[in-house]
Parts: sequence; structure tokens; C-alpha cells
Amino acid sequence: MKNKVLYYILILGTLLTIVIANAMPVKAIVNHTPQYKENTEEVNINNEKLIYLTFDDGPSYKITNKILDILKKYNVKATFFVVGSQIKDRENILKRIYEEGHSIGLHTYTHKYNKIYSSQEYFLKEMSLTSKEIERVIHIKPMAIRFPGGSKKHLNKELLDKLHNENYKVFDWNASIADGVTPNLSIEQFFRKATDVKNKSQIILLMHCNYDNEKTCEALPKIIEHYRELGYEFCTINDTTPEFYFRFK
Repeated sequence: MKNKVLYYILILGTLLTIVIANAMPVKAIVNHTPQYKENTEEVNINNEKLIYLTFDDGPSYKITNKILDILKKYNVKATFFVVGSQIKDRENILKRIYEEGHSIGLHTYTHKYNKIYSSQEYFLKEMSLTSKEIERVIHIKPMAIRFPGGSKKHLNKELLDKLHNENYKVFDWNASIADGVTPNLSIEQFFRKATDVKNKSQIILLMHCNYDNEKTCEALPKIIEHYRELGYEFCTINDTTPEFYFRFK
């Protein structure tokens, strides 16, 4: 009798194990199935303190040159995401960016949202046109790109695959001084925004070098001095820099 009881207990235990095992993995599978993961986390295996100063919307006559003067004074290199239609008659500024050791990326040709985001094909066309303009002037073909306004709400896996097929790499940011939408904030306001990074070891800082970014020039020295005092290394975005873009569904 005891043997029969033990036998039934073992059978019941086995059945319960099977039921539990079949029920629990539903959540586990959802959590662990490999999915397309966007690169929004820091990629810094040595845990170094790195900062990438990036400037959008140039080249412009006055402001870009002022920023270049400041970078030269502090012996700091940066990355400039340029607008293709801005290059004509400003070739000397683009050449200066390149010759002084800064990196150059693509920021579309027109920067007009209704055009560039009208279709994926048009977006790719704008990047290609800008690349050709840069190649015409300094004989290099940049692969780093930045979406005007950022990639959020515009980037998806389909578009990212198309960009990768063209060897483009997308770079958003994880810190910004907001000078693209509010160019006339005070130096102190820009500084606070630039340094509100919450202990990030890798910072991609968004700034602008358009005609109305005079205050950015005034805030830049203080920003550079701050991060230098904290021991950050100033880097440029290049072919080996891991992509960094906003998370998408």
C-alpha cells in the first residue's frame, strides 16, 4: 500500500513539474528571445571617461570659425555634422574643419523636415548629396550621420538596415545644451545643460554652429574646462566609434 502511495506521489510530482515548467517559460521566452537591440547604452569596455563634442548645422561663416578658434586654443577636437546646402561658398571653412583634425559627418542636404522625412528614399538621397559635396571639397566620404532633430520617431529597423547597407552609422546624443531651439539662453544656462550628465562615462554632447549660435561660442570654453577638470578625454566620432541612437520599437 505504501509503495502505491509513493508511486502516486511521484507521478503527481512529475505532472506538477511539467505543468509549472510549461507555464513559466512564457514570460522567460519573451524576455530572452534575441531581438533587434538599439545601441542606446554606453559602449566603453575600458570604462574611460570620454566626451564627444558635436556641432550641427554648419558650416556657417562667422560661428563655425569662432568655434574652430576656441577648439584650437584648447587643443580639443570635435565632430561637425554638416548640411550639404551650406557648403557652397564656404568650402574654405569645411577645409579648415578637416585640416585642423576634426571629424565630419552628414546632416542631410536641405535640413528641411518636410522633405527629408517624406520617405526613406529621400532621406538617403539627402545624405548621399551631402556626402558628394564633402567629397568634392576634401576628397573624403563620411559615413557618420545625424538625423535633424534626432532619430526618434524617424528611425526603424527597415531604415537602419538601409543605412547600414550604405555603410552609414547613426549618431544621436545623450547630452544637449539645447542651442538649436533656444540659441539665446545665457552662458550659465547652457553650461548647466551641458554638464547635467548624471555620471555618464561616455558623453555625446549636442551643440550647433549656425549663424545664431553666438552664445554657444561664449559658453564653449567653460564647458571644455569643466570636462577637462573632471578628467574626460575629448574624442572625435570616427569609423571605429560605436553607433549611438535613440531606442525605437
